[in-house]
Order: sequence, then C-alpha cells, then structure tokens
Amino acid sequence: MAEMEVKYGRRRGSSKKDSSAEEASRRIQSAALRQVAVLPKAKWLRIQEELNHVNKDEERIREAANQRKALHQQSKDMVKLWSNTLAGQRQKRLEAKKIREEIEEEERKQTDIEEAKYREQKRKEAIGRAKAQLYYQTDRVRGLHSALLLTEVLKEREAQIDLKQQMQTSSKDVDKEFVDLMKCRHEEALRKDKEKGVQKKLETLAVAEEQRKQIDDNELKKVQLKIEDKKEGEEIQQCLEIYLQQQRLEEERQVNQRRLLMHDHLENLAKRDAIRAAGVQKQEQEEEQRKRFLAAKQKMLKLRKEKETELFMEGQRIRDRIADKLTVKQQTQTVREEERIAQAVAERDAKEAHEQRVKEEKMAAELKSITAHREAVMQEKKQRDKIAQQAEQDTAQARKEADGIFSEKQKLKAEKIRQDGKASLDYCVTQMVAKLARSDGLKREDRELKAMNAELLAEEETEFQQYSRQVINAALDAERNIVPLFKAAKEGMGGGAGPICGGVRPSYLVQDGSGAQMPRYVSDLTQNVKELNETADIQKAKRRLGFTW
Repeated sequence: MAEMEVKYGRRRGSSKKDSSAEEASRRIQSAALRQVAVLPKAKWLRIQEELNHVNKDEERIREAANQRKALHQQSKDMVKLWSNTLAGQRQKRLEAKKIREEIEEEERKQTDIEEAKYREQKRKEAIGRAKAQLYYQTDRVRGLHSALLLTEVLKEREAQIDLKQQMQTSSKDVDKEFVDLMKCRHEEALRKDKEKGVQKKLETLAVAEEQRKQIDDNELKKVQLKIEDKKEGEEIQQCLEIYLQQQRLEEERQVNQRRLLMHDHLENLAKRDAIRAAGVQKQEQEEEQRKRFLAAKQKMLKLRKEKETELFMEGQRIRDRIADKLTVKQQTQTVREEERIAQAVAERDAKEAHEQRVKEEKMAAELKSITAHREAVMQEKKQRDKIAQQAEQDTAQARKEADGIFSEKQKLKAEKIRQDGKASLDYCVTQMVAKLARSDGLKREDRELKAMNAELLAEEETEFQQYSRQVINAALDAERNIVPLFKAAKEGMGGGAGPICGGVRPSYLVQDGSGAQMPRYVSDLTQNVKELNETADIQKAKRRLGFTW
C-alpha cells in the first residue's frame, strides 16, 4: 500500500481564484493550529510497536514455549489416567490399601461396638446381681426369708410330730435305743428351735433399738435445726435493730448538720450585712468628710476674700489718709516736694499693683491646686469605690462559688450517705432474701426428699409385695404353712403393730420396764363396724338402709 500523507493546502484540481479566500483563512489558522497527518494502518502499527518496544520474534518464541508447555501438560494428564504404567499401578495399590484400611477400620469399629455392648450387658448383670444381694439384705426381705425358714421349720415340726405319733403308735415294737436316739434328735431340734427363737428375738430387739436411735437422732436434728433457725432469726432481728439505730443516728446527724449549716448561713448573712453596713457607713463618712472639706475650702475662700476686701479697704483708707496728708503737706511743701511725693506715690502704686497681681496669681494658683486636688480626691474616691465594688463583687462571687462548692459537697455527701444507706439496706434485703431463698430451698428439698422417699417406699413396697407373692405362691405349692409369710408380707415398713403412717408401720411400747409392744386392736369385726358407720359409697349406704332409688 502506497504511503499517503494529506496536509493543509490547495486541493488538486481547484483553481487559485476560487480558493484564494479559503487559502488566506487557512494560512491564518495554520499559524495557531498544529498540522494533522492521516497515516495508513500498517505504518501506524509499526510506529506503535516501536514506541512500546514490541519484539515480534520474542513474542513468537514465548508463544511457542507456552504451546509446548500446554502440550506437555496435556500429555501428562493423559498418561496419568493410564493403568498400565508404574505410576498408575502405584496409584492403584495406594487406593486398594486405602480401601482395605477403611474396611479394617469399620471392622474394628464394629468390634468395639459389640465389645462395648457386651461390657454394658455384663455391667448391667453385675449391677442387677448387686441390687439383688442388697435387696435380699434388707430387713423386710430378711424377715420374709425368716418367715419362709419358719414355714420350713413348722413343716419339719409337723413332720416330727407325725413321726412322733407314728413312733408312739409303733413304739411297742421298736427297740429302746432307737427311741432314745429319736428322742435325742427331737430334743436337739427343740433346742435349735429355741436358740433360733432367742436369736430372732435378739435381732428384733437390736433392730428396734437401732430404729429408736434413728428416731432420737432425727428428733435431735430437728431440735438443732429449730435452734439454728431461732438463732438466725435473732441475728436477723439484731441486724435489723442495729440498722434502725444507725438510721436514727444518721437522721439525727443530718438534722444537726442542717442546723449547723443554717446557723453558719445566718452568721454569713449577718457578717455580709455588717460588711455592707460598714461599707455604707464608711462611704457616708467619706462623703461627710468630703463635704466638710469642701465647706472648709469654701469657708477659707470666703474668709480669704473678706480678708482681701479688708486689706483693700484698709489700703484704700491708708491711701485716703496719705492723700489727705499729702493734700495738707502739699499746701505747705514746695513743688519739689510735690514731685517727690508724686514719684513716691507712683512707686507705691506700682508696688501695690505688683503685690496685688502677685496675690491674684497666687490665689489663682491656689484655686487651681484646690480644683486639681478636689478632682484627684474625687478620682481617687471613684477608684476606691470601683475597687471596693469590684472587691465586693469578687467576694460575693467567691462566696457564691464557695456556697455552690459547699452545696455540691453537701449534695455529694448526702448522695453518698443515701447510697451507703441504700447499699446497706440492699445488703440486708439481699441477706434476708438469700435467707428466705435458702429456707425455701431447704423446705423444697425437704418436700422433694419426702416425695422421693414416698416414691421409693411405694416402689419398694410394690417390689416387695411382688416378691413376697412369688414366695407365698412357691410355699403354697410346696404345701407349707403360709401364715408367717402373710404376717411378714403385710404392708408397711417395720414390724410394729401400729397403723401405717407414711409407708411405715411403727411400734408402740408400753410404759413399763418390760418393753413389750402394745397389741393391735384391729380385726375384721372392727372393720365391719367402721364400714357401717363410715360408708364412702352413698349408693351402698342407700341399699343397706333399704332405699331402691
């Protein structure tokens, strides 16, 4: 492509006459504007590459290297997926090993779970055996077992009695040694039964003694708890009295403090009024002194004027006398004397005029000094008044600031006292609330303990009745005497003859040295009489009385 460059100038094919005006205007503009060149694309790209320092060979080499790297990476990715290479086989072995380890880990986990379940089952079995052993060692179960043993003994005794009767019926034909042997066995059995009865009685007495000790301990604990509650109540009452006493003392102290503050305030007001009165009195004294000074000045001026008038009149009289004398002498003296006298009179007049002028100047100076002194005194008084007023203002401001600071201190002190009182009250209230909370917590825990004990007693009672029912059924199947079992399996903890109270059947002893237990006067007849007098079912009562509706 040929290089083309177009600049400002006359276009080809145009005449000079037609473009003369345009040429003139274009020349004028070309002085201020730059020339614009239109270049071909190839030349423009070459210029841009030279300016940007672009090397086509280096770019081509770089692109070739990048392409080789991309092909190498593509070949590596392709080879990576092949299975017949060393890397592929190694990868397969690693994956197989990983899968095998995961399977072994799952097997170990399953084994651990099974072992844990087995151990848990063994633990539950051991706990069950321990609970059974502990249950068999309880008093009621032991009493039931003793009753079961008694049934066996009764069965054995019945068998022995039967055997004795058979022996008595057939003793005529039995050898004497055999009879003695049976008699010895019978005596040995009776002795063992007697020993077992004595041992059982001793165990019963020991259990009763242990229960009595437990009851005494519980009563002692209740008494101690009551004593502690009473002591805590007395301590709370003492704390409350101390708090009320401190509050009364604090109120009295605040009243005394307010009284002292009022007294100090009144004293400050009295002092301020006294200071103001003293200032007013001092100002009045100064004003009076100024007035007296002005009056004295005026009086001095008046006296001075009067004195000057008198002096002037006296001089006038002297002049008149001298004139009269001169008139008399004039008649007797010659012309020369007249001239001399006239000269003397002129000199005297000049001297008097000079003295008069000096006196007037002196008086004017004195008046000027008096005026200046009066103005200075007035300025000084104004300055003193201004200073006194400023000092009074400063004093008032300082007193006001001191009053504000004192009031702020009193407020802070009162706030601190209030905060301390509030903190003390809050502490007492917190202590009382904590005490009540503890008491409520103890009561709630006692109720929960009682409820838990009741539930445990009911559960134990149900479990015991089930177990005793099984034992009674087994004894009944074995044709044993089940009366002792029924007696041992009756409801209520303990072996007393009293009514059931809280799941416990207590024992009531007589008030003598025998320690015998009081009998239980409750039978089927008393229950029937009670049902007749206290019928819970109203329909049953109506039917019993003969009502049909």
